[in-house]
Amino acid sequence: MDQVLEYLKKLFKKDDTVVVAVSGGPDSTLLLYLLAQIKDINIVVAHVNHKLREESEEEALFVKKLALDRGFLYEYMEIKEYNHDNLENEARQKRYSFFKELVNKYHAKYLMTAHHGDDLIETILMRLVRGSSIKGYAGFKKVVNEGNYKIVRPLITITKEDIIKYLDENNIKYYIDKSNYSLDYTRNRYRMQVLPFLKKENENVHLKFLKFSEELEKINNFLDSYIKELIKSIKNDKGIDINKLLELDEFLIIKVIEYELSLIYVNDLFLVSDKNTKEIYNLIKNKRTNIKLNLPNNYVAIKEYNYFKIVNNKSKVEFSEILDKEVVVPNGIIKKVISSDKKNNFVIRLNSKDIKLPLIVRNRKDGDKMEVKNLGGSKKIKDIFIDEKISQDLRDSYPVVCDSENNILWVAGVKKSKFDVEIDGKYDIILAYEEELK
Repeated sequence: MDQVLEYLKKLFKKDDTVVVAVSGGPDSTLLLYLLAQIKDINIVVAHVNHKLREESEEEALFVKKLALDRGFLYEYMEIKEYNHDNLENEARQKRYSFFKELVNKYHAKYLMTAHHGDDLIETILMRLVRGSSIKGYAGFKKVVNEGNYKIVRPLITITKEDIIKYLDENNIKYYIDKSNYSLDYTRNRYRMQVLPFLKKENENVHLKFLKFSEELEKINNFLDSYIKELIKSIKNDKGIDINKLLELDEFLIIKVIEYELSLIYVNDLFLVSDKNTKEIYNLIKNKRTNIKLNLPNNYVAIKEYNYFKIVNNKSKVEFSEILDKEVVVPNGIIKKVISSDKKNNFVIRLNSKDIKLPLIVRNRKDGDKMEVKNLGGSKKIKDIFIDEKISQDLRDSYPVVCDSENNILWVAGVKKSKFDVEIDGKYDIILAYEEELK
């Protein structure tokens, strides 16, 4: 324990502010007691009431008294409802969002959590059995740099047994979450059935796992720097060029996929496994030109034509608005202009005698057709997008301009209809489409 206390004393400077997550359990209670021994720092105690157990209210009052009796600032949040089946993941996301808000509110330099050596062993073992990446197998780090603050886990060098022993010897009150003893939970089975065997083999096994974690982190950092440079040569605005990607060794392809996943699941890497990686690899190798794969947290891996990318599977943004002077659309703006010398698909010239005003800007709809300029017939908007190789995730954001009789005049930035007038013809309306800067 002296080693942890010495580490904390060296870590802080005078008047540093630290947000500490305190549940009322033994781990976080010990962490708060150790922090209380550091002079000249500002402590913000953050408690999250998950409202899942009868004891939750009592524990919340305990933490509040613990904080206020020592003159610490106290912040509290209740999770009143859960929207997903994965309660553990949702609760974690809400907790860390709350902690981040507090860090910004108080301009804190550190967020402290009470993860200890046993937690690290459990995390590594669970990921080894489930399957992960090198970064995932490393578990979690003692210090994580989040830019304007750092997440620090100072108890990572000690065990649960060390914590309980210290608290009991010093008559420090804490609460025990009885669900921690239920074998219904995966982590508890590792904690109660696997850890005792490992500790019997080596009482300092947590330090061996810590060294293993740190070694993997170094290897991962080396690989990441290499893969990051490699990706620059095979990725553009459309995604990763599959032809170039498949020229690489399979090991490097997998590492590219893992790196892309790590950018998405920055703090939630435990949500993806090597199964997801393999499925993405098979998607890339698939001979079909358009294929999708659903991923955790509403993300989707997409192969379109010769490109691969991972995007947020956002719900369709509906819009329909009468065009007076201008209409802001999801990826840009449609507006009337006085003049333009452009002849491309970003400008259309119309004669009001040929159409029925007012003009309407909207999403495409199923079954939409347009009489394409110089085609001599109509064509489905869907087929136009396919011909122009517009990504499926972008198609619903492209604005369609039609008249009040629903004659489609223009798919802005993509194709113009037979109603488009040549620059030297007779027209009294000029529309321009400006895409948002990417």
